Amino acid sequence: MDGPRDLPYMSTRPGGPPETTKFASVFGVRALVLVGFMGAGKSSVGAALSRSLGWPFEDLDDRIQAREQRSIEQIFRQSGEAHFRRLEHAALASLIAELGASTKVVAVGGGAFAQANNAALLEAAGFSTIFLDAPVEELFRRCGQQQVDRPLRGDLDEFRRLYETRRPCYLKARLRIDTTGKDVDCVAAEVIDSLRLR
Repeated sequence: MDGPRDLPYMSTRPGGPPETTKFASVFGVRALVLVGFMGAGKSSVGAALSRSLGWPFEDLDDRIQAREQRSIEQIFRQSGEAHFRRLEHAALASLIAELGASTKVVAVGGGAFAQANNAALLEAAGFSTIFLDAPVEELFRRCGQQQVDRPLRGDLDEFRRLYETRRPCYLKARLRIDTTGKDVDCVAAEVIDSLRLR
């Protein structure tokens, strides 16, 4: 699945091209939600999409950390993954409730879309989900180059097992973009072109 499943928010003028981004909210693009595994580039691509579209950008992990006054790594270590998942779901629900008719680019953590309750929230809200993908070895290498605490990274074998467990969930996103060897602006442009947002 390398292209949009369906674009219910698109409209075609008689004898003309599809309506595009300035009418996006009218046709259902209330938000672009970037999903994918650790190292996929969700936050970086989200910022690039924000610049290109002129939409605000939010990283869901930032919302969680601001509310808790703790880092993600601290939440995992002090309270456990199950508690973090409850915080993550509450943060996503509040983001959706606050959005209203506005548009936004959102990046969610690597495990968020793998949780059925979160995927159901996004589906019910009608948000466009984009799976940023790459070979697991490249994702592992990217994580190693970043100065970010990742509680679930582990070694390559553990990393691969977790990726393979979550990937079927990611593939339920509306669009899959292979980010291998591409810079963030290239990936952002591919998202915009694939969804015909300009």
